Amino acid sequence: MAQGFTVLIPARLASSRLPDKPLADIGGLPMVVRVARRAALSGATRCVVAADDPRILAACAQHGVAALATRADHPSGSDRLAEACVALGLGDDEVVVNVQGDEPLIEPALIDAVAAELQARTDCAMSTAAHAIERRADWLDPNVVKVVTDARGTAQYFSRAPIPWWRDGMAGDELPSPAPLRHVGIYAYRAAFLRRFPTLPVAPTERLESLEQLRALWHGERIAVHLTAHAPGPGVDTPQDLARVRALIGAA
Repeated sequence: MAQGFTVLIPARLASSRLPDKPLADIGGLPMVVRVARRAALSGATRCVVAADDPRILAACAQHGVAALATRADHPSGSDRLAEACVALGLGDDEVVVNVQGDEPLIEPALIDAVAAELQARTDCAMSTAAHAIERRADWLDPNVVKVVTDARGTAQYFSRAPIPWWRDGMAGDELPSPAPLRHVGIYAYRAAFLRRFPTLPVAPTERLESLEQLRALWHGERIAVHLTAHAPGPGVDTPQDLARVRALIGAA
């Protein structure tokens, strides 16, 4: 199991689809608190919420979760985490895992695996996760992000398109073999790269695909990909997602 890494959880109060999302009640706890408690079950040395609103800080303090204030005008979660990384004074080679604040069912073992992947790959600035796609509909769905890896297990490209493109099989109902990979939105960074990431120019591919991780590839950085056997639990983006997660946790 990976040891000696920091989990940072970006939390932004504004959400167009689910207002005050980090504070949404799930089984008697604000969602961001539930995420932090799941992350604390990993091998992380510490878990810290990077918040943009005093109400998130207050909720964390009420439940004994470490949190720090960050600017409210950050354009992305990575920018928020870069500020938190500086505030915490993390060393250049320390590993930081970005656990999204809307993943209350995150598996601690997945956090460990992504951190361990980066700790083992000195040639990479980042790591992430993926799993095999089982349904053709998911492969074709632009809301499902795909990744193609190379022989070393590093990312060649991420896309909303069905990649790799199966030239001779697109008319059928099958999936390519080996199965295409669905990207899981969890990242580990070396702290030095996380601090530098927001200063890098936005990549043309990033702008086209609306996928921030393409910026790292565009600028020549490598992203190690941990292959996990199972899809993670559902995240929360909409009121329907929230109801689903509440039902799952209530039934546990």
